[in-house]
Amino acid sequence: MQEHQVHMQDLMPVFQETLAQGKTVRFSPRGVSMLPMLRQGKDTVTLSPVTDRLKKYDIPLYRRDDGAYILHRVSKVDETYTCIGDNQYVYEPGIRNDQIIGVVTAFTRGNREISVTNVWYKLYVRVWCNTRPIHFRIRCVVRKVARKLRNRK
Repeated sequence: MQEHQVHMQDLMPVFQETLAQGKTVRFSPRGVSMLPMLRQGKDTVTLSPVTDRLKKYDIPLYRRDDGAYILHRVSKVDETYTCIGDNQYVYEPGIRNDQIIGVVTAFTRGNREISVTNVWYKLYVRVWCNTRPIHFRIRCVVRKVARKLRNRK
């Protein structure tokens, strides 16, 4: 069976219309920036309309000024939002309300839907986000070792 990929920009009018009606949208995100929480080709997210100001740890779908659609976690809230993927170490400040399309309210892993209000999910988020400096150091060490191993060949 041939897989057909649809680009986010093609889906966006439907997403925005559905969300404007107060309904949810489900889709499978692409990329590795939200690992280990979201796995490309395996997990889906439920996107809901934004009804309030976002809070720390929320996961909005937003559009960058360059047109790219991004699904990253809010790490800081002030006049704008600072976001970052769970598998990244570079923060993206300055995300404005007018860039936000919707917010993740659940994700599906296998046959199980996990709400962002689930106590285990909340624990995961706090542990993962508050140990980010450790993840970064571990990744740096792994990259350095991998580089040395590749150079030995």
